[in-house]
Parts: sequence; C-alpha cells; structure tokens
Amino acid sequence: MTKRDWHPADIIAALRKRGTSLARVSRESGLASSTLANALTRPWPKGEWLIADALNIHPSEIWPSRYANPAHPRKPKIQRSSPAPGFPHRLRPGIKTLLY
Repeated sequence: MTKRDWHPADIIAALRKRGTSLARVSRESGLASSTLANALTRPWPKGEWLIADALNIHPSEIWPSRYANPAHPRKPKIQRSSPAPGFPHRLRPGIKTLLY
C-alpha cells in the first residue's frame, strides 16, 4: 500500500494539537510568518524539516512522495551545463549594460 502525503489541513491541525501554529513555527525559526506555508504546496526540504521537527516525526511521514523510496527509485534530474537559452539577457539598443 502506498502512503499518501498529508493534506495541508491535516498538517495545520497536527500543529494546533501540539499547541503551536505554522506561523509560530515559522517565526521561531527566524522566518516570516507565512514562509513555511510554501512547504505545504511545494518541495522545500528546510521547511519540511522545520514542520516535521515541530511534530516530532520525520518529514517522510508527512510527505512520502517527496522522499526516496528504495522500491521505486527516482530518476536523477538532468542539470544543464550551460545557462538557459537567452541568458545573458539581450541588450536593449543604446544600453551598454546587461539587464537582469
């Protein structure tokens, strides 16, 4: 049976049951109060660890899809050896510096 990621509302409820909130964990970690919310919707290892630590569990229990499964290894992502096409940005006529 494949484990599913926790629903964001379940993560928030688990934090509340422990007497804290996502915003409080975020602030106590030196982040803006809304920063940890990013980990609920997209992979962010630092944020995942902060949330999991507040719940006293491993992040892979909350987000099993984001962590390696030995039975189903992920294919490594290919990294480009050169910058993306169009970089550095084209110069505008009359401007002699790069625009970023």
